[in-house]
Amino acid sequence: MTAFVFPGQGAQFEGMGLIQYQENNSAKKIFDIGDQVLGFELSKIMFYGTAEELKQTRVTQPALFVHSMAIWSTNAKGRPDAVAGHSLGEFSALVANGCLSFEDGLRLVYKRAIAMQAACEAIPGTMAAILGLDDHIVENICGEIDEIVVAANYNCPGQLVISGSLKGVSEAMEKLTLAGAKRAIQLEVGGAFHSPLMEPAGLELADAIKNTNFNIPVCPIYQNVTAKPETDPEKIKLNLISQLTGAVKWTQTIAQMHSDGFNKFIEVGGSGKVLSGLIKKVDRSIDTETL
Repeated sequence: MTAFVFPGQGAQFEGMGLIQYQENNSAKKIFDIGDQVLGFELSKIMFYGTAEELKQTRVTQPALFVHSMAIWSTNAKGRPDAVAGHSLGEFSALVANGCLSFEDGLRLVYKRAIAMQAACEAIPGTMAAILGLDDHIVENICGEIDEIVVAANYNCPGQLVISGSLKGVSEAMEKLTLAGAKRAIQLEVGGAFHSPLMEPAGLELADAIKNTNFNIPVCPIYQNVTAKPETDPEKIKLNLISQLTGAVKWTQTIAQMHSDGFNKFIEVGGSGKVLSGLIKKVDRSIDTETL
């Protein structure tokens, strides 16, 4: 069976979507509708903006969502067997499986981006990639620190991203290095995503999600916070709300999907390399492809 997966923040690149816009009418329509829904020309920033402009959360998140949907609209054939998305990518996945309309998905993504950016500005935080340690060691050391710092992204075996206050992440990086981490790399991000510091954004997004129509999807979505398949719209909503302050269990998600019979994963959107690389590190026997 084949699953389609959608990337999140970090997969953006300069010029994203320009070729699709110029060469495919279906993609062009997606970009045009996106600009109309947002009320500004996001497409122009995507096509001609600098890397610095594309890194802004309020730009990055809707840009990646629209990019994935433009590629999906021109390449997807038939009904997917299952979908999954990394963080922001869950919204793209929910459009792909029919749970959300493109317009509603984009409105939620933009509200999420604005709320997250506001939370980052209100309470400074950061994230760091910890390489070469078992997950439980990272979890235990983070749990011993008085400051806010938690395991945020389980990307693949031996790569876990932590998130929290500036002091908490700095202290954790020191302790994890002493515990044997091969590397502890502070990430260039706007704040402490997928941590308790995102709670103000989570409350704001929760209201928007609750008031948005979610359809019964045509196939399951494996969600970040549970790493399990879901088709119930109300449960999907609750998991999506929890995701903003909860961990992205990508390693566990891919392992579960593979165990459930998915042996081919097709990455849709972004640079096309981020998720495929992580999936191969979970299990090298899995086939990956990029749309």
